[in-house]
Amino acid sequence: MNFNKNKRSFWLCIPFLLSSIFVHAQAVPDQSNFTINQIWALADSNNKKIQIQGFNVQATDAHVKVSKSERLPEVAAEGVYAHVFPLPIYENGLFHTPGQFPVVPTYYKAGADAYFNIYNGGKTTAEINTSKVESELSRVQEGQSKQEIHYTAAVYFYDVFRNISYQVLLEQDIRDGEKQLAEINQLYKNGTILKSDVLRAELRLSKQRMLLTEINNSIKIAKQKLNILIGRTDDAPLNPQILDNETDAIALKQVDEYFNDAKISSYKIQISEKEQALAKLKLKNVKSNIMPSLGFFGEYAFAYPQIQFYPYALSLYSTGMVGLKLKIPISSWYTNQHKVKEAEIRVHQQEVEDQDVKDHIRLEVRKNYILYKESLQRIALAEENIKQAAESYRIVQNTYFNQLALLTDMLDAETQLLQSRFELTTAKVNAKIQYYQLQKAVGNL
Repeated sequence: MNFNKNKRSFWLCIPFLLSSIFVHAQAVPDQSNFTINQIWALADSNNKKIQIQGFNVQATDAHVKVSKSERLPEVAAEGVYAHVFPLPIYENGLFHTPGQFPVVPTYYKAGADAYFNIYNGGKTTAEINTSKVESELSRVQEGQSKQEIHYTAAVYFYDVFRNISYQVLLEQDIRDGEKQLAEINQLYKNGTILKSDVLRAELRLSKQRMLLTEINNSIKIAKQKLNILIGRTDDAPLNPQILDNETDAIALKQVDEYFNDAKISSYKIQISEKEQALAKLKLKNVKSNIMPSLGFFGEYAFAYPQIQFYPYALSLYSTGMVGLKLKIPISSWYTNQHKVKEAEIRVHQQEVEDQDVKDHIRLEVRKNYILYKESLQRIALAEENIKQAAESYRIVQNTYFNQLALLTDMLDAETQLLQSRFELTTAKVNAKIQYYQLQKAVGNL
């Protein structure tokens, strides 16, 4: 009966046992021990999706400089070297032998020209503004990608923690089951119970060992997922470090405060607003198609021989010109109206999409707010269930060994107690993940 007292004491100290395992691990420096913040830092540095978004940010920043360079004058140099064929003159018609006009067989020309845009209907300015908004959009998308990776990393991280907690509980339950089986065997040898009781106890122990194998495999899979996500090798050792207060209930603000935070911080809303701004800039750019363009141009060249103007001269010459060039796109006055109509529709579409995104964000914030509160109630319920299951197991265990209860009743009570421990761990992990979902919806993860 001393065994029964020891076993009851163990179940009562399980929460302290689990917390001490992880707290003690934190006291010993180990490269395999990681907190959630360390996991997020590794993900920011090594995750491939975040790196891809980083390259996109660099590319859009470079495109801003490309757009600004359109304000600079266009300068070009050219050179021509050619062999000139003889020049036949058909003075008596095409079917008579022509005369030959003497030409110099060698021709070359070297020159340069430049064009400086003075006004083009605001297209250059619109292109610069568009590239700036695209650069801002890429940064918002990078932030959204980091947030998504943070959430996924947290799910994997707490999945590892949850299964390790299961592992600790189940290993102790198996050890206790082995001791209990020895006592049952002793009762059988004394002729107090039937062989069926021994078989039932052995069957339960066998099932628990199989469950432990499944949990160990789940730990390996979850660790591999997390390692890949944060850029480590698949089988790198990884132990989640979680303090007691990390799974405690978190005081929430009023739901309206989260709505206000989401209007400012939500990445989905920011992306929607940037896309709406891009649609308006495109409309402005399309409307400018009917505007005239005006620019300053100049060109200068050296050539030999002089065959551009009459009379010809077999000598080197130079020529140049400067002036203003005006272009009026007359055809755009009747072809551009359909483009403008299309761009206006796109603007209205983005406005409706922006409203739809904000509606979904409000729904997502409220849903996760409610579900987090519900998860806290599940924790309280799980803690109460553990107390009841522990007391029930204590009573049934005492009555069984006093030959006043069936073995099946004791095994059911023992299984219910273990399941209640599992449910408490699950409830705490789910509450933490639910809180991260709320923060993700708001844009603060």
